Amino acid sequence: MTTGNDPNPRALQGSRILVSVTGGIAAYKTCTLVSRLVQSDARVTVLMTQAATEFVCPLTFETLSGRPVITSIWDQIQSLTAQHIDLATQTDLAIVAPCTMDCLARLAMGRADDVVSLVLAAIDRKITPVLLAPAMNTGMWTQPTTQRNVQTLRSDGFTLIDPTDGWQACRTQGPGRMTEPDDLFQTICNHLIQK
Repeated sequence: MTTGNDPNPRALQGSRILVSVTGGIAAYKTCTLVSRLVQSDARVTVLMTQAATEFVCPLTFETLSGRPVITSIWDQIQSLTAQHIDLATQTDLAIVAPCTMDCLARLAMGRADDVVSLVLAAIDRKITPVLLAPAMNTGMWTQPTTQRNVQTLRSDGFTLIDPTDGWQACRTQGPGRMTEPDDLFQTICNHLIQK
């Protein structure tokens, strides 16, 4: 695990980072990630699925990021143009944390019917890195369908940040726990340095 002193926060100064949050208990960890990114002078925009708003209130992310949180494809916050295209083309890096089993499946199938999948569908992954931080119960992570979706997404140019082995909210231990915020922060720094 990294410490707060390891990453190069200068890599984040002025960077436009899209943080997408889907409906898993690990959403609470994403609050720490958003805070770290903002403290490093990144411009963070948070997208949330409706399920994510059941775990963390959008106001929490709005307060941490200092920017409006987008929870619906019908929200028009930045301009009168197609917002999902604006967000996709004006982003230096996108991350989905947590990325649930459902989100993995949606992305692997090419669905675009919620704000997260719609914006990610419009990102050119040859130009803008899209990181996925899966988080789910061990049984869900090890399902053959999940592993097929992971392989499909890797082939399609997404970067998977494999979950770790550890204690889970369902009172079990095993693989499927979302990578810790400090490690996600370091991974984001590394991708932006390479860009």
